[in-house]
Amino acid sequence: MAEERVGTVQGIRGDVKADAEGLLNQAVGGVQDAYNKTADATAEGAKAAKEAVIAGHDFLRNFVEKNPHTAVAIAIGLGLLIGYSSHRPPPRRGWWD
Repeated sequence: MAEERVGTVQGIRGDVKADAEGLLNQAVGGVQDAYNKTADATAEGAKAAKEAVIAGHDFLRNFVEKNPHTAVAIAIGLGLLIGYSSHRPPPRRGWWD
């Protein structure tokens, strides 16, 4: 009778172990699928960003080659704007402070 109980417990333990291994394999498969999808999406995003940067570079290069005076004027204007916006007025020194 005790041997029957031990056999039943071992059978249940084997079933639980098999179920746990099956669930673990499913979880591993799900994680691998998610990783592969994420890697593919990241590669596509990097490719799209690279193409956008190349297109922007080509546009800017063509603009500067076709309109050199305009490009210089824009650069000077941006430099003045940045310089003026970063300028801080000197502290006041007088009786009204």
